[in-house]
Amino acid sequence: MTDELQDRAESRVRPKTQRKPRGWKIFLRDILLIFIAALMISFLIKTFLVRSFYIPSSSMEQTLHIDDRIIVNQLEPGLMPIEHGDVVVFRDPGGWLTPTVDVPVNWFVGGVDAVLAFVGLSAPDSNDHLIKRVIGLPGDKVVCCNDFGQLTVNGIPLEEPYTTLPDGVTKATRDDFSVTVPKDKLWVMGDNRYNSADSAFHRNDPTGGFVPISNVVGRALLVSWPISRWTWLDNYPVTFHDVTKAGG
Repeated sequence: MTDELQDRAESRVRPKTQRKPRGWKIFLRDILLIFIAALMISFLIKTFLVRSFYIPSSSMEQTLHIDDRIIVNQLEPGLMPIEHGDVVVFRDPGGWLTPTVDVPVNWFVGGVDAVLAFVGLSAPDSNDHLIKRVIGLPGDKVVCCNDFGQLTVNGIPLEEPYTTLPDGVTKATRDDFSVTVPKDKLWVMGDNRYNSADSAFHRNDPTGGFVPISNVVGRALLVSWPISRWTWLDNYPVTFHDVTKAGG
C-alpha cells in the first residue's frame, strides 16, 4: 500500500518537473508580432484618421511657423464637414506650387524617414501640399474689401484676429476682388496675408483661385512640435458666426 501511495504522489509531481521554460525564440517571436501589430495600427491611423505634416513656408505666420509640426484630422472633409475658419491641408489644385528638385539623402536617413512616414510620424510629402485657412465655402460671395479694409463674406465684414499684416497696413489683403465660390470648391487664404500665395493671389490662374474640396487632405488640429509651441488650432467661430448663421 505504501508503494502505491508513493507512485501516485510521484505521478502528480512529475508533470510539474517536466515543464520547460519558454525559449528565447518564442520570446523574440512575440516581440516581433507586437512590433508588426504596432506598425499596422499606426499605418491604419495615418491612412484613415490623423497624420503629421511640417510647415515649409511662412504663409501662415504667426499662427504657424516654418518647420512647425502639425497633426491633421483626415476625417474632414470625408466624414466631417469643412467649416469657415478651418485651417486645412490640401493638394496643389494646379500650378500653385513651384516644382522642386529632389535632393539625394543618405540611404540610412532615407530608410528611417520612410519608416516614420509609413507610420505617420514623418511627412516627406509636405512640400507637395499647401495649408491655408478656409474663408469661403461653396455659394459664398467673398469680397475685398469694404471701406474699413475688411474682407466680407456674403456682405458680412470679418474681424480677423489671426492675420498678420505689414506695419501700418489695415487692408485685409493686397488686391481687390469679388468672387462667388463654386460648388464643391473653397476659397482659402493665408494668415500672413501679404506673404501668401493663396486664393487671392491665384485668382487669375486657370484654377480661379479655388480649391476643390476633393483636394483637401484634412483639417489641422494642433501644433505638435516644438513642444514650446504646442497649441490647438482655432477656427475662430466668433469671427464667422454671422456668416455661418446666415447659411453661407
